[in-house]
Amino acid sequence: MERYFTKGSRIPLQNGQSADVIAKLGEGGQGTVYRVRIGGKEYALKWYHKGALQNPRRFYQNLENNIRQGAPSPAFLWPEFLTKERDGSFGYVMKLRPSNYREFSDFLLAKVHFSSLSAAANAALNITNGFRELHRKGFSYQDMNDGNFFLDSETGEALICDNDNVAPYGESLGIAGKARYMAPEVVRNIKRPDVMSDRFSLAVVLFRLLFLDHPLEGKRVVEHPCLTEELELKFYGKEPVFIYDKTDDSNRPVHGIHANALRFWPVYPKFIREQFLKAFSKNAMNGQEPRPTDNDWQIVFTQLRDCIVKCPCGGETFLNLDGDSLCINCGLKIPRPPVLLSQNRYKVALFPGMKLYRCHTDRDSDDFREIVGEVIRNPKNPAIWGLRNLSDEAWQAETKDGNVKTIGKNEVLVATKTKQIHFPNCIATVE
Repeated sequence: MERYFTKGSRIPLQNGQSADVIAKLGEGGQGTVYRVRIGGKEYALKWYHKGALQNPRRFYQNLENNIRQGAPSPAFLWPEFLTKERDGSFGYVMKLRPSNYREFSDFLLAKVHFSSLSAAANAALNITNGFRELHRKGFSYQDMNDGNFFLDSETGEALICDNDNVAPYGESLGIAGKARYMAPEVVRNIKRPDVMSDRFSLAVVLFRLLFLDHPLEGKRVVEHPCLTEELELKFYGKEPVFIYDKTDDSNRPVHGIHANALRFWPVYPKFIREQFLKAFSKNAMNGQEPRPTDNDWQIVFTQLRDCIVKCPCGGETFLNLDGDSLCINCGLKIPRPPVLLSQNRYKVALFPGMKLYRCHTDRDSDDFREIVGEVIRNPKNPAIWGLRNLSDEAWQAETKDGNVKTIGKNEVLVATKTKQIHFPNCIATVE
């Protein structure tokens, strides 16, 4: 495959500047990625191989539009500059990936692991939120797969790359997607990629992120080690079966092959499993029922983060907020702590170390990043747990004996003595 540029090559940009090639970063089917310098700052430049695009003029115009619109959120390594055309091809410039981010495929291949359950939950949240913002801006992604993500194993922060295939609703660039991530209707070639197919692809990505196996690859697929086009059409398009389908056990995970799915499926809370059962139900996959939306996933993964606590053994575990729990690491029984019920959709374990976020305390917000409170232990009596107000707004706490107390910034209320908390734009109950 032709190598287009070497160190020192100068590539003219559409805005009149130039990109100076520093080094080659990688190469794929569509093009080659280079590290470049523009005006003293380093970027990544993707240059398309000549003949790699079905409709280069339309692709170029779509990139121009995306650059003009701007990134939907900071999670996207969005195109920032276009090059001028050269010898029948062109490229675009985006930010470089920071060194602390690893490819999603490294997680799937066990080359790297999340540092904690919280980091994994954050990764799911951040990926979901990125696509929610993309769809809210009127775009569909069209080619979602494991090559689109870079993840920080310590924090779960996510970066979404390869955004050149993003197009406005109703438009298609002729790219169906990557096998094993395409929605059944796209595999069967009865629909072009759109927001609905994005929802399916997102569910596949999220399942692989948490369970490290593929949701449609169980016994049926293992029995055919050499997948022909006809079999791929059957397993991913015409007759897909979720490996944990409630009514069809023909495609269950196989011991010795799908160890991750077998290990992690029973570990995650029931509400997470139910969401995937809904996303990969036969009716959802064949279009007879709606697929979970980006917002549905964001609420679910916020709930997941709200029930992750640190056991006395030192490991993180999931709390059953409807009863006692057993630590997934040591088996220790953990009694149900006080639980904050907010907006009838969020249940937050008031367990030491837990955080309250803006979405918990403001009914008009879905911000899962801004911390407004934290659960702490009384330094004089560790058996007493309190909720500290970290926001600039006062809370009104109603105690179980009927008294009302104002909780200002950095002040603390005792969790077990509290009945309700009146936040400025939300009322939550402590159970």
